[in-house]
Amino acid sequence: MIERLPVWLDRLAIALRPLDSATDAPSNLAELDGLLPADQPLRPAAVLVPLIRRAQGWQVLLTRRTAQMPTHAGQISFPGGRIDASDPDAVAGALRETHEELGIDPARVRPLGLLDVYGTISAYAVTPVVGVVDPAASTCPNEREVDEVFEVPLSFLLDRRNLKREERHFRGRLRGYYAYPYGERYIWGATAGMLVNLLERLDRHGFDPADLDR
Repeated sequence: MIERLPVWLDRLAIALRPLDSATDAPSNLAELDGLLPADQPLRPAAVLVPLIRRAQGWQVLLTRRTAQMPTHAGQISFPGGRIDASDPDAVAGALRETHEELGIDPARVRPLGLLDVYGTISAYAVTPVVGVVDPAASTCPNEREVDEVFEVPLSFLLDRRNLKREERHFRGRLRGYYAYPYGERYIWGATAGMLVNLLERLDRHGFDPADLDR
């Protein structure tokens, strides 16, 4: 069972979209200009942004995708995937996919709210679901999909000094993107973009990262 949550998480939930929010158009459509056919619909997907309280502080759980994955192979990502017709909403889809990828029981996750929908170059409209995971929850990664499971301090990701804005040529154009270099790992692309959305939402609500220690 997930233990009682600290007060700052109530403030975090206020900064998020409600869990029953209707699916919006991706907030980053301008970034996808020229990357997808104009008439190509984006397929609905959902990921879990898993927050876990450890003795050393709050952590964000991330995965590294295997080289065999058809899209975003080898990249760092949140657990999640395509929303199935059997999923009643994005929250259910994120929890189901997290269970399939990492073996985390949905009952061990307390969803708090949603980030903005994020469009990807693989033609998905991804709804990020922020949730607290019971620190006692066990993981059993799906070896076909997941190469590595690791955690990054939430305080690191909320510190703008660790956030980089970089550029690279992609499909004939110079594109900007966000990145968090973290030791030997490089968190970028859609995952970094969703984390920036979390950071911006907290900024708008006057959240102080120092509150994490209270």
